[in-house]
Amino acid sequence: MQMRIQKAILCNCKHSHHNQTNPNNMEAKKTSSLRHLPLLFLLTLASLSASASAGGIAIYWGQDGREGTLAAACATGNYAYVNIAFLSAYGNGQAPTLNLAGHCNPSAGTCTSVSTGIRACQGRGIKVMLSLGGGGSGYSLTSTADAQSLANYIWNNYLGGSSSNRPLGPAVLDGVDFDIESGGSAHYDELARFLSAHSTGGRKVYLSAAPQCPYPDASLGPALATGLFDYVWVQFYNNPPCQYSSGGGVSNLVSSWKKWTASVRAGNIFVGLPASTAAAGSGYIPPGTLTSQVLPAVKGSPTYGGIMLWNRYQDGINGYSSAVKGSV
Repeated sequence: MQMRIQKAILCNCKHSHHNQTNPNNMEAKKTSSLRHLPLLFLLTLASLSASASAGGIAIYWGQDGREGTLAAACATGNYAYVNIAFLSAYGNGQAPTLNLAGHCNPSAGTCTSVSTGIRACQGRGIKVMLSLGGGGSGYSLTSTADAQSLANYIWNNYLGGSSSNRPLGPAVLDGVDFDIESGGSAHYDELARFLSAHSTGGRKVYLSAAPQCPYPDASLGPALATGLFDYVWVQFYNNPPCQYSSGGGVSNLVSSWKKWTASVRAGNIFVGLPASTAAAGSGYIPPGTLTSQVLPAVKGSPTYGGIMLWNRYQDGINGYSSAVKGSV
């Protein structure tokens, strides 16, 4: 990332009725009904298969003040997950700092209204996560104590704990997204364990991660090895050896996808993509190519979860999620 300013098939079969009962007619109806059983069975299997491979779309929101409100993003009906980006500074003795670009100023207390959007999204069944890191360099974890301190801070200020100064207001986020791209990989495995330990029978703390597609990821490898992550949206862009290109096609991406899905223990794995050519330096996949070439090659994976898009502003302009939602 960069910091930027089946429906089940129902059969309602009706037969014509006659005033008198004819044994031959009864036998014919029975034979006709039996004849349809294999077709109904196949249709049911097709429906179940479609449901099993149906995915969702994750989006990053928060790094462009022109993208509209969080509530408006969720009202499109296109997204299943929203990552609020970013908690961009933390660790090494510094106070954790939220950066929502042009939306609001957390230090001035003007971001508390985001709670309204968070609750609106959650009311639609959308999971809303706090994303750590991003493309800047103002973060790192220098010790176990650093990881524990950050976990406690996130719990009290964004999750189910209590604080008198919650930057996004009283709404309780669903979990934490690790978009770690600098500062090293140390202690993020511990951070994942500390955050996960806050899960209770009443409310789970979901964990997600956005590794870059070269495997293993230099920043998130140890954290992902914990097996604690529910969603992993791999960034298949800005990395030519493992992304789509108009000249090389989808082979590099698919090969990398197979490595990720075979190696990483996670609830679901997603294909992370730029929502437009302007959203990343390289790796943009035209919607038609995604639906005709990429998705058929990845949806067979038992851990396929859908796609992730960077970011909401570019998606709003390009209409990417609207173009592919029916195929994801």
